[in-house]
Amino acid sequence: MISGLSRFLPAVPRHAAPPLTAEEARWRHSTLRLLSFNMQAGMGIHAPHHYVTRGLRHVLPHRGRHEQLGHIATLLADFDLVALQEVDGGSLRSGYTHQLAHLAERAGFAWWFQQLNRDLGHFGQFSNGVLSRQSPLAAAAHALPGLKGRGIIVSEFGTRDERLLVLNVHLALSQRARAGQFGFISELIAGAPHVVIMGDLNCTHEELRRSPLGRRHWQWLEDNLPTYPSWKPQRQIDHILVSSELRVLKAEVLPHRLSDHRPLAVELELPPGLCLPPAALTLPATGLVLL
Repeated sequence: MISGLSRFLPAVPRHAAPPLTAEEARWRHSTLRLLSFNMQAGMGIHAPHHYVTRGLRHVLPHRGRHEQLGHIATLLADFDLVALQEVDGGSLRSGYTHQLAHLAERAGFAWWFQQLNRDLGHFGQFSNGVLSRQSPLAAAAHALPGLKGRGIIVSEFGTRDERLLVLNVHLALSQRARAGQFGFISELIAGAPHVVIMGDLNCTHEELRRSPLGRRHWQWLEDNLPTYPSWKPQRQIDHILVSSELRVLKAEVLPHRLSDHRPLAVELELPPGLCLPPAALTLPATGLVLL
């Protein structure tokens, strides 16, 4: 019966991501503003009772969905590189809006990349997504070990000789499944000098430190950065890990209540090889150029 009804529904939108850069992908500035956010498909669940009163939003579109995406786009517009989890790729519940492409356009991002983890057709296009001001040299999606539905996006920035690996991750709820996923990620980044891991890792700092990832030297952020639940944050399950070769300038949980998670933001300083040199300053009166 469901398959018969689906004939009367709009086609699930398919959007192709913008192309990768053909040359080097160095950032324009030496500071990089990062954001990780589980946006829960823009359902606007940010109070305990919403799990009941807004439960139908998991399946059906809600009246305020466009306004909700507008609020999220306003949040994202202040950042250079964004890792999103639980983005809908265009199904009934989002009103057939490809949320990642929509947010990229609204927030002015030149490049985006979607990883579809669970394809339920009209009833859910469960995805991870990356938004970036700079097109990377390479981008790839990997399924994580364990039950189907968890994945990782790896983006590479910089030059052929010096690269920055940025991972967007959404890990399993089960600690046993996460153990295998940590091992997979650790092997994936082995040998890479500059690494940033962002995402909903569904675990504490203590579990991260005990995992295979904990064997690497990271710029561990302060422990008091709770992100969940958004209405009364008590646990940090969203993380941004920055390799020790990069310098963290600022880390904070933002006060926005746009899903059941709060956004986590980090500002870091890039080494010279990953960003463009300061632009020359031309003095109009004399024509002199200062370097």
